[in-house]
Amino acid sequence: MKNLSNMLKEAQKLQQRMGEMQQKLAETEMEGQSGGGLVTVTLNGKGEMRGIKIDKSLADPEEMEILEDLVVAATNDAKAKIDAHLQAEMGKLAGGMPLPPGMKLPF
Repeated sequence: MKNLSNMLKEAQKLQQRMGEMQQKLAETEMEGQSGGGLVTVTLNGKGEMRGIKIDKSLADPEEMEILEDLVVAATNDAKAKIDAHLQAEMGKLAGGMPLPPGMKLPF
C-alpha cells in the first residue's frame, strides 16, 4: 500500500506541474514570419492569434492573394513553433520519458 500512496502523491504533483505548465504556456507568445519578414503573426500558447504585422509594401489591392498566402504561411510558422515549444515543455514535465509515437500532451 505504501507504493500506491507514493504513486498517488506523484500523480498529484504531476497534475499540479501540468496545470502550472498550461498556465505558463497560455502566457507564452510565439511569432511566425513569412515573405522574409514582411508578414509576422503572433500566437499565444493556446494557438490564439494575438497580433499581425504586415509590411506596407504588401498593401496593393492587386496582390491580395499573395498577402493572404503570406498570412496563412506566417500563422502556420507560429503554430509550428508553439507545437515544438509545447512538446519540449511536456518532455521536461515527463522527466524525459518518451511518449508513444503520435501521442501529444496535453490530451
